[in-house]
Amino acid sequence: MLSLTLPVVIAAASHAVDPAPRPIAVAQQDMSFFITSVGSGDGANLGGLEGADRHCAMLAEAAGVRGKTWHAYLSQQAVGGKQAINARDRIGKGPWKNATGVVVATSVDDLHSDANKLSKENSLTEKGTVVNGRGDTPNTHDVLTGSTLDGRVQPGDGDSTCSNWTSNGETGSASVGHHDRQGGGANPTSWNFAHASRGCGQKNLQATGGNGLYYCFAM
Repeated sequence: MLSLTLPVVIAAASHAVDPAPRPIAVAQQDMSFFITSVGSGDGANLGGLEGADRHCAMLAEAAGVRGKTWHAYLSQQAVGGKQAINARDRIGKGPWKNATGVVVATSVDDLHSDANKLSKENSLTEKGTVVNGRGDTPNTHDVLTGSTLDGRVQPGDGDSTCSNWTSNGETGSASVGHHDRQGGGANPTSWNFAHASRGCGQKNLQATGGNGLYYCFAM
């Protein structure tokens, strides 16, 4: 009788020590990258870089992630007494993980290369949810960045940051990326610079496939 039951006991013990899938609540504690689940609600008026950073921190803390310094991936132009700031210089050195524990980039250079893991499936909100992309209703794949493909402030005098993230008007513009890596524009598969927005108001951003969302990184 003992010889018949022993294999069953061993099999059961072996199965018991198999690692279980990592719950999102556990993985989320390591989160260092997300797309905001909601924007300011006031178009591209985010309260400047400082207001955008505060919003990142508020969303992360509401999701249960505390003790980290968060910065929005946004560039700032040298206008209105402000100095030029590159988005890539604001976000630390990496690596960065999403809410499910996936490493989306290992460094700043990796983030701005074809090797990054940014995609509709991996560029999640702080809640671990997927953001609507092209083909979804509504499409909200436009993500505010104000940046070039390599993460720097756009050259020239034209508005590419909606007055350094203080404008909600119908005029002005902001550079946006496509989090789902598809769509239209000069660089349709770029996560950080696909095209420019048509205005800075909430309705302007929504009309071209956005909702005033942006990327947040932990330093």
